[in-house]
Amino acid sequence: MSSRKLIHAASIAALAFGVSQVALAQSATSTAPSASPSTKATTSQSTGTTAAAKLSRGDRKFVEEAAQGGMAEVELGKLAEQHASSDQVKQFGRKMATDHQKANEQLKKIAAAKGINLPADMSSGDRREFDKLSKKTGADFDHEYMKEMVSDHKKDVKDFQSAAKSADDPEIKNFASSTLPTLQQHLDMAQSTEAATKNEGSTKTSSAR
Repeated sequence: MSSRKLIHAASIAALAFGVSQVALAQSATSTAPSASPSTKATTSQSTGTTAAAKLSRGDRKFVEEAAQGGMAEVELGKLAEQHASSDQVKQFGRKMATDHQKANEQLKKIAAAKGINLPADMSSGDRREFDKLSKKTGADFDHEYMKEMVSDHKKDVKDFQSAAKSADDPEIKNFASSTLPTLQQHLDMAQSTEAATKNEGSTKTSSAR
């Protein structure tokens, strides 16, 4: 075979080899597995878990307790609308249910982003208080409920002041500071409403005599 024919044959062989390599590369690319939804979900969960792991114990405790306290305020507020005899107490209960529901929704979003699993129910202490109040009606309910609201909101204001000042996570710190004015308003309302129910009770007692 002449040298010209040998060169021509070698060129054809090289071209065929190059084409086959390109085909193999395309085949490998098309068959490569893509990330499945479950893989993406696992990645998302892992990101949330990592975020939760970075939270300080104090921040996590604040979020969990704030969530439970918020649930209790909503349920007790609804109870006040049903059991209270005073219109002022009923209105106060309605405001508690509305305001704390809004705060709870904000807290849920923050908790989800941080990978925190919030408690599904109020604390055992709040549950006992709810059960006790659910057995009362009229003036007895008014007095007990407002007494509880003053006590609860004093604690809430103190806890949120602490978190607004000392929380490590910026979002949690901002939630505490932005919610604090509403809680302070609730405390002022609770104290004035409690005083009104006491005066109302005293007036009824005097009239009975």
